[in-house]
Amino acid sequence: MLQITFPQHNFRIKKEKAKHAIFDEVRRLWVTLTPEEWVRQNFLQYLIQVKNYPPSLISVEKIIKVGELKKRYDIVVYHNNNPWMIVECKENNIPINTAVIEQVIRYNMALSISYFVVTNGIESFGYEIFGNSFKELNELPVLPS
Repeated sequence: MLQITFPQHNFRIKKEKAKHAIFDEVRRLWVTLTPEEWVRQNFLQYLIQVKNYPPSLISVEKIIKVGELKKRYDIVVYHNNNPWMIVECKENNIPINTAVIEQVIRYNMALSISYFVVTNGIESFGYEIFGNSFKELNELPVLPS
């Protein structure tokens, strides 16, 4: 399991009608603040502040085609204009289990990434992909220069 400690960050939050919204600094837009969005925003800050991944190399919530299905990933980090790492975020009460890991592996069919991470904000697991197998990580890799 990865030991992730989210950094302190002054998130911009506002109330819109009966819901709260949070400003996503990567997408540069206000999004509904759901439990999953809270995990995603904190993980984004971890990637940017702690791991020093440039925001310009991070993509958030884009649609990809997996077979005939359209799916939406949470976070993809790019290296040399290619997807390098995908992060699947779940809300705190969703356990990280085989089904969640299989979901991310299916996304890899469309992205051909080197690393994947699954997190619910409490537990986080990272893996390096080697062909049809993968190895669990103790920490997230440094983004190659």
